[in-house]
Amino acid sequence: MTQNLTPFAGDDIDADPHRDYGDRVLAVEPGGNEPVPADQRHGSPRGLFWTWTAPNLEFATIFVGVLSVLYFGLSFWQALAAMALGNLLGAAAHFVLSARGPLHGAPQMVLGRLGFGYRGNMLPSAFMTVMCGIGWFATNSISGAFALSTLFGVEPVLALLLVVAIQTVLAFFGHNFVQRFERLVAPVLAVVFVVAAVFVFGDADLGAPATAGGGGVGGFLLTVGAAFGYTAGWAPYAADYTRYLPVTVSRVRTGLYAAGGLFISTTALMSVGAASVTIGDPASDNPADAFTATLPSLVANLTLLAIAVGAIAANTINLYSGAMAFVTMGFRFSVGLQRALVTVGCGIVGFLVAWWALADAAESYEAFLLVVAYWIGPWLGVMFADQWLRRGRPVANLLYDPKYSNWGGFASFVVALVVSVLLFGNQTLFVGLVARAVPAFGDIAFFIGFVVAGVLYLALCARKIRSESPDRVGKFEPMGDRGE
Repeated sequence: MTQNLTPFAGDDIDADPHRDYGDRVLAVEPGGNEPVPADQRHGSPRGLFWTWTAPNLEFATIFVGVLSVLYFGLSFWQALAAMALGNLLGAAAHFVLSARGPLHGAPQMVLGRLGFGYRGNMLPSAFMTVMCGIGWFATNSISGAFALSTLFGVEPVLALLLVVAIQTVLAFFGHNFVQRFERLVAPVLAVVFVVAAVFVFGDADLGAPATAGGGGVGGFLLTVGAAFGYTAGWAPYAADYTRYLPVTVSRVRTGLYAAGGLFISTTALMSVGAASVTIGDPASDNPADAFTATLPSLVANLTLLAIAVGAIAANTINLYSGAMAFVTMGFRFSVGLQRALVTVGCGIVGFLVAWWALADAAESYEAFLLVVAYWIGPWLGVMFADQWLRRGRPVANLLYDPKYSNWGGFASFVVALVVSVLLFGNQTLFVGLVARAVPAFGDIAFFIGFVVAGVLYLALCARKIRSESPDRVGKFEPMGDRGE
């Protein structure tokens, strides 16, 4: 079904902020969250493979595998199965959401207004800005800082300052520059990590048993949750990087390339992390140093450099999409100023959070991964249920209409989030009622949240969506949220 892709009322092309941007790389993206017009679309789905491979070729991915064996008590093969399952579920969500980008030409959090309404969508947009733009930013900055600290022998805080400065500048340029950077560094990072993996697997004891007293169903489900939290953490970004593709591209190919890059990169590097734990446990407060300690000197140095570059690749995407989510919240001042404030603001706050977490990176990371999964599960439940109910129905007229509301979606999200965490959350910071009574469950709050949110949404919103008249299509021209 053809969607209305007109970004502004009237035919004045000078009002289009995307004019002359096209596929230019060395240019600051001029637009905000407006739908991308057809004459500015470019690229092919194939490039998405590298876009979603590069940001996962970093130590934060490897460390999920380390957690699964060292902290959750699984054997290598148990960990691999749990991580592959979590990654597959996260990649499947990414497939569905990425495929919608070319059809609507709008960022992911703008598409979220269908399920939450214009105002209700501010809550998940705020979660996205804070937890992904700052939380993930801090997490990846830590890994990059530790790598540079080991490589050059400088204090971690100085390395952290350098990493934060570089990735903040890169993200400020916007969509095309971010995409090109990811595609350039992905093959180089892949080669370095493949070489490192050869040495890791050559020394690893893949048949080593699970830790005594650890593992079990609880450890398996905790690993699934951590892997899902990592991989599905990219889901709120999905359409941000497919909205510039021509509307005629295959939705299946778009989803497959995006999900394929995500699943292959995460599963491969997490397995390397799990294998590295079976080699030994070098005494070091620096996780990057511990990981590379058994590698030959040249390979270790190249790997440390790749870890730092991979962290920058990941955070370039985190900052850009965090800024897009902030713009979607609808604050009424210029988009250029909003993006600048969020990019720099997330850089500063993310630096402070990362500095605080340097003291105990492992425990902070475990807790963070599960917290991400807690809100992503209910959010996906609402998004998928809404997409199912709206299949075949036009929606372009609703995306930028400030009068459009869907409080049933907002309620479904909040209820599912609260119920799932209070009952099934299981981590250092908080243990839910069911998890405390039956600890063998591990942490399945994200699954419960997804199911509860989806069921509630179907029950609360089906009649509303069926009653929305398709005659409204075209009567509201999507203006975007320029805030001018």
